[in-house]
Amino acid sequence: MYKLAVIGHPLTQSLSAVMHNAMLNNLKLEGSYETLETQSEDLVDRIKYLKSRDYTGFNITIPLKVPVTLFLDEFDNSADIAGCANTVKILPDKRLYGYNTDIYGFKTAIAPEIQNKLKGSSVTILGTGGAARAAAIALCQIGAEEINFYARNIINAQNMVNFLRQNFKTTVFTLKQMQSLRDLSDSAMLVNSTPIGMRGKAMGTSPIDESVLKTLPKEAVVYDIVYNPLKTELLKIAQNNGYKTISGLDMFVHQGAKAFEIWTGIKAKPDVMKIAVLEALAE
Repeated sequence: MYKLAVIGHPLTQSLSAVMHNAMLNNLKLEGSYETLETQSEDLVDRIKYLKSRDYTGFNITIPLKVPVTLFLDEFDNSADIAGCANTVKILPDKRLYGYNTDIYGFKTAIAPEIQNKLKGSSVTILGTGGAARAAAIALCQIGAEEINFYARNIINAQNMVNFLRQNFKTTVFTLKQMQSLRDLSDSAMLVNSTPIGMRGKAMGTSPIDESVLKTLPKEAVVYDIVYNPLKTELLKIAQNNGYKTISGLDMFVHQGAKAFEIWTGIKAKPDVMKIAVLEALAE
C-alpha cells in the first residue's frame, strides 16, 4: 500500500494527485496520493504527521523545497548540489531520503537540438527559488556558459548564487534586480521560474512586459515552468512574437515520473501521466 502526498502552499492549482493516482491505477497498485496544504510554519508538524501515519513518501513544492532539507537524513547528488529537494522517500526506519527530480524534469523537457544550441550560451532566469536552482543546474549540465538571475529580493537570493558559483566554476552567474530587466538580446533562453501566471497566482499576467520579451533574439526559446494553465500569458506573448516555447507540463510530468519510480521501484509511464494532466486541464 503506497501512501503518497504533496505538501506546500498554495496547492489549489496542483495536479500532482491527478497524475500519480492515474499512474497507480494504470499499474494496478494499491495506494493513494493526497494533496496536503502546508504553510512554512506547519512544516515540522506535517513531517511528524507523514512519518507517524506510515507514508511511503511525498513531494514538496513552493515554498518548502529549501526548508525541507533541514529535516533530511540523507539526499541524492541532485538534492545535494541544488540545496533543495522536491521528492522525499520515507525509509522503513523513518529516516528521510531527499531527491531533486526537478533537475531531471527540466532537462528532459528540452529537445536535444535545443540543448545543443544552449551549449556555450547565455540564459536568463526569472526568480531565484527552488525551481530556479533546479533550472540553473540543468542548464549548467547542458553547458550554458552564463546564467543571469533576476530577483525581486537580491539580498535573499545572494546565498543561492554564491552556492552555485562554488559548485559550477566554469559558469558565470549574475544576479540583478527584476525591475532593471530591459534587454534580453544576449539570451538564448528565457526561463520563468516564478509562480506569476499560475492559476490562483496572478493568472493572466506575464512576469515581464512584451517590449522586454521582444528584445530576445529570434531563435531564442521561452520556457515557463508553470503548467497550470498550460499556456500562460508569457507563452502566449512569446508565441505571438514567433518564439519557440516550452511549457511546464513536460517538466512536471518527467519530474513526477522519476519521483514515482523512487517511491515504488517501478518505472512510470510519462505518457499516461501526461494524458491524465491534460484531461484535468481541459475540464
